[in-house]
Amino acid sequence: MKIPKKIEPIISGISASVVISVLAFLTLRTSAGVWLMFSFGATVFLVFALHNLETAQPKNIFFGHLISVLVGIIFNETIGFSFYSLGLAVGVAVTLMVYLKVMHPPAASNPLVVLFTDVSFEFILFPVILGTIAIIIMSVFINKIILKRKYPIRGNWLY
Repeated sequence: MKIPKKIEPIISGISASVVISVLAFLTLRTSAGVWLMFSFGATVFLVFALHNLETAQPKNIFFGHLISVLVGIIFNETIGFSFYSLGLAVGVAVTLMVYLKVMHPPAASNPLVVLFTDVSFEFILFPVILGTIAIIIMSVFINKIILKRKYPIRGNWLY
């Protein structure tokens, strides 16, 4: 049964809440590591409110976050925190996401998070890789099973 259009925004909001709550639970109530970062809030908005956009697809979510965090960490380790490193890191992350065709707007904030919080390469696994994989798995399940949407839009996660 297809969800009525008037109720779809409510179900999308609940779905975003569930995904972020699961990541928050894993972060705050278990010893499983950090699974949550600020940009994931905008990611779940895209996945549940604008699921048909290219920027909301699993490939873009995973590689967009990964590339932008790597850029942030490289800037943090080499240049450090400054007004120009903040701007340059975001600019490089945006450029790479566009060139590599993995644009994910929420990920553009990741270099800022990395530089402001002074995190290191461990941040790549927790929360970036495992957090994005969890978001992708839950969003595919919720979009396909509960919301009856075609997601990912091309049926393949990597193209």
